[in-house]
Parts: sequence; structure tokens; C-alpha cells
Amino acid sequence: MAQGKDDQSQSRPATIYQVAEAAGVSPSTVSRAFSRPGRVSDQTAAKIHRIAAELGYRTEAVFRAERPVRTKMIGLLIGDVTNPFYFNIIRGAEVTAAKAGFSIVLADSQESTEREGTLLERSLPVLDGLVIVASRQSDTALRGVSKKVPTVVLNRHVTGLPCVTSDNARGMRRALEHLGELGHRRIAYVAGPEASWVDGMRWRAFRDACSELGLDDFRYGPVHPTVRGGLTASRDIGNHRETAVVCYNDLVAIGVLRGLAQRGISVPGDLSVVGFDNTFASDLVTPAITTVASPLRQLGEEGVRTVLALMKSHQTAVPGLATMPMELVVRESTGPLSSGQ
Repeated sequence: MAQGKDDQSQSRPATIYQVAEAAGVSPSTVSRAFSRPGRVSDQTAAKIHRIAAELGYRTEAVFRAERPVRTKMIGLLIGDVTNPFYFNIIRGAEVTAAKAGFSIVLADSQESTEREGTLLERSLPVLDGLVIVASRQSDTALRGVSKKVPTVVLNRHVTGLPCVTSDNARGMRRALEHLGELGHRRIAYVAGPEASWVDGMRWRAFRDACSELGLDDFRYGPVHPTVRGGLTASRDIGNHRETAVVCYNDLVAIGVLRGLAQRGISVPGDLSVVGFDNTFASDLVTPAITTVASPLRQLGEEGVRTVLALMKSHQTAVPGLATMPMELVVRESTGPLSSGQ
């Protein structure tokens, strides 16, 4: 009786999961190797076909389970769903997608490069298009993704891909012009994540503008792009006798405000603070934060419009860079240099 069960088990065709395990790939990769070979490298596809043949895998099951040509779903991959920077980007993307009859599938990498890669691998087979915001993946990896599904990158420039960014150089220039007009000459930048393309752009723009305006520049960080990151940076602020700081984003600026308050440093009496992005949180703290406003909702809208255009033209990627304007929003966290400084 037991022998009969063993014979029956051995006669059953192999499953997609068994093939995936033997090949060291995911089940979705096995599926694509048979149904959409253009989305899998030649070497990987050959290995999967060989192992499937050895195991007696029946490929008809893949075709029966294969999704329709269009799922009407666009992926939106973001870095941290709790960061208010993404709120208006998500809303702009959702509204624009809905008008075109598409749904947004939201994926949160939690600021992890590894998790971002896993999310991309698992979600690509079911997406008609993809919008990636502030990715930490390499340029090469992102170009590889674009070969599998129409892809648009927001808040970063990747050569060879359609990208939508804010005019960070102009935004930083306006922030430093504002501080210079208030009499500040020694200004520090609180840097964000080291792997952030935007941070690199803002730091470069900060140095260039300081040089052109005759200001002394200093740098703290990098720090995590959160309130806690700003708190960490606040412990060192003042080491260079700066009278103003420009922060990577509004969350870092809020952390700096809290840390300075704990040290008894008045803002803007003793030190002026500028944030970036003009998220809703920047106007809810005391003092309200002077910040450089990014057109966040427009970024989301433009990202989806661009990926829809790619799908309509049946192209996976078209090189190009669209730059959205930024503007300075002056609030209470910046003030004139005091006479004693």
C-alpha cells in the first residue's frame, strides 16, 4: 500500500515551486521564463528550461495561470510610507491613474535597498507600469527593471530612463539668498542619507551657491531622513559657529528644532533653520519651518502620465528629464542675524 502511494507520488508532474527551488529562483521567474521569455536573461531561462525538463514540469500550467496582457495596475515604489514627503506624491499618482482607468499598487521599501530589490522582483510580473520614487538601487539595476516593464523614476536622474525631478539647485539657491539677505554668513548643511541622489544634488548646490554668494559653508551628517536623524545632528550644530542651517528635509529640520530646544538654543533668535520639501508637518511645529517647497503632487501626476505614455507607445523606456520648479516658503524659523553674533 505504501509502495503504491510512492509510485503515485513519483508519477505526478513537478510543480513550479519545485522547479524554482531546484533552479534557485522565484516561482514568478519560472513563470516568466516560459510565458514571457523576454523578461528573463538568456542564461537564467536556459537553466530553468533544462531543470524543468529534467523534473518533468508541465509548462501548460504556466500558460493557464498567466495573467492577462493588461492588469490595469501601476506600481508606485516609495522609500517610507510614514514619511509625509510621499503623501502628496501618492495622491497625485492615484488621481492621475484613476482618470486613465488604472489602479496604483503601493510598495514601501522602508528605506532598505535589499527590501526594494525584493519588492521589484515580486511585483514586476503583475504590473503594466512602474513609478519609482527616490530609489536607492544602482543606475544599472534600474535600467534592468525598465527592460521588463515601462518605468519612470521620480526625484532622481538615471541616464537612459525617463525621470522627473525638482529643481534642487534653484531651490537651494533661494534658501541661501534668503539667509544671506538676513545677514547670515556662516551656514551649515545637515545631510541626508549617503546613498540618496537628491542629497548629493542638494549638497552640491549648497556648496556652489555658498561660493557664489560669498558664504562660509559647513556640513553635518549624513543622518537618517527622519526626526531622529535631525535630533542626532542637533548635538553637533554650533561646532563651526554657524548662525543658520539648511536641512536635507523637513523631518530632519523638525528633529533639529527639538534638539536645539533641549540645548536651550533659540530658533530663530540664536540660529535660523531651513527645511526642504514643504510637507504638511513643516507648518505644524513651533516655530513653523521656513522650507523649500517641492511640487510633490505634480511629481506624482507627471510620473504616472509619463508611464501611461510609455505604455501607449509600447516602449519600456524613453530617455528624458523633466524638472519641476521649487519655491521658498518663508515662515518663523528664520530671522535676521542678531547683533551679538
